[in-house]
This record gives sequence, structure tokens and C-alpha cells, in this order.
Amino acid sequence: MSDPRNQKYHDDKLIKRLHRNVATAITDFNMIGDGERVMVCLSGGKDSYAMLDILLALKKRAPINFSLIAVNLDQKQPDFPAEVLPTYLQSRQLDYRIIEEDTYSIVKQKTQPGKTTCSLCSRLRRGILYRVAGEVGATRIALGHHLDDMVETLFLNMFYGARLKSMSPKLVSDDKKNVVIRPMAYCREADLESFAQIKEFPIIPCNLCGTQENLQRKKIKAMLQTWDKEQPGRVTNIFKSMSRITKSHLLDRDLFDFVNLDTEKLDEITDLDIAFDQTVFEQLLSRSGKSNTKNVSSPD
Repeated sequence: MSDPRNQKYHDDKLIKRLHRNVATAITDFNMIGDGERVMVCLSGGKDSYAMLDILLALKKRAPINFSLIAVNLDQKQPDFPAEVLPTYLQSRQLDYRIIEEDTYSIVKQKTQPGKTTCSLCSRLRRGILYRVAGEVGATRIALGHHLDDMVETLFLNMFYGARLKSMSPKLVSDDKKNVVIRPMAYCREADLESFAQIKEFPIIPCNLCGTQENLQRKKIKAMLQTWDKEQPGRVTNIFKSMSRITKSHLLDRDLFDFVNLDTEKLDEITDLDIAFDQTVFEQLLSRSGKSNTKNVSSPD
């Protein structure tokens, strides 16, 4: 039998890590300012529960004042336990609002058999949430996407859209009236799963799309999970690479002026990565004991 004290130590360490990750993301991207009203989009899944819980904890000790309102969209899925979220939110004494919109019927009617429902469902849900944000006076819309979601989206866009694109940690909404934030951008999904177990959140499964085994995202998720097992830290390194971009070593001519690139204009270029440096190469040879080589040719 495991030692309860040891388990508590690991649980506390996990909670502190998640709180630190969220606080760092908020600071890095200036997600929440003084006086903001943050609409926390609560789906009933582990990620949105965790986001709400962590933001509530950070709010108590934050150096700024901001308010939270939890908003859930009841999409009228069959057998949806409508009482679960209100009961939980009332127990936490939170300001909240439940929106009832039958998007389920629309998605089922408009989606062809065999096709995934996520795209249309997401668009309908997003439009409703943008509207509600204005009604409740929210200046920020917080979504519960995490690090793994962002890496999965990167590969989805590359594999199926031929585009180097992921989820933004902070962006202006489609209606140009709200700022959307993802406070859990630095959090790993495995940590959030453990956190949900510790907190015993009343999880509500998504019956609309949860059984669609052919989802492209599920295939990407399985691929990344395999990579993480083969080489722990690989997914985190992929995530970090999204913030360490060398534009001159990609192919987007709109981001980097390859056409007018010339040795006479190097002083004007800020995003230049030297492919080969003869001096550095000679220093490496010297350290390895091969400095007797007189004529060093650059490798092909």
C-alpha cells in the first residue's frame, strides 16, 4: 500500500506545477489585465474544470484585480446531465450562466454520414459564446486548450492542410469584439488528467463526437503519445520549437525577403542564421585535437 504522505507530496507538487504553468502563460502573453472580466468556457470536461479551478486559485493571490464568470453551453445532446454543472458551480459559490441552444440537432442534420461533427459543432459553439461574452460584459474569453492540443493542431494543419499553424495563446475573436485566451497553453494533458482525479471533478463526456474513432485528431494524438513513450520530452520540444522560429530557414516569402537577400544587406537583416562559420569550425577542430589540419574545407 502506498504511503498517503508520499501521495500528498506528489499531488501538491503537481498542483503547484499547474498553477505555475498557468501563471507563466498569463504573464508571457499578457492574457489578463487589471479590471478584466474573464468568461471561463466550461464544457464539463477535465480541461475546462481545471482551468476554472486554477484561475480561481490564482485570482486570490494575483497582484491585479479581475473577475470570473463561468459559462456553459447546453447543446441539448441526448442524456446530457443538465443538473451537474449548476450543482457544481453553486457549490463553489461562483457567478455563472447556462446557455441552452440546440446545436446538436443542427450538427446531426447538416453532417453527412461518416463525416466528423467537430468542425461545424465548434463554429456554432464559438459564435454563441462570442455573443454571450458581450451579454455578460466579458473582456476575455478563456478556453481550456492545453499544450498537447496545440501540438496536435500543429500536425493536423501540416498533415491535412499543408500549413504551419497551431492554436494561438491569445487572439482577437472573429467578431473583433473579444480577446480569446488559452491560459493552459503550458500545461500537459497528463497533468490535467491527474489533477481532475485529485479534485474529483464531475466530468461530463461529450456524446456528440466522443465515439468517432476515425477522427484525424485521435490519430495524431496516438502518434504523439507513441513518440512521447519512445523519447520522453519530444512533444514538449515540439511545442517549444513553435516559439523559437528562424524565419530565414523556412520557405514563407511573405515572412522573409528571400528575393532581395544579398551579402551587402546583411546588416539590415535581424533573422539571420549562419549556416556555416569557418572560425567556429576551426575552434571545434582545435578542441578535438585536430588543429594540425592546415586547409579545412567546409562540408557539403
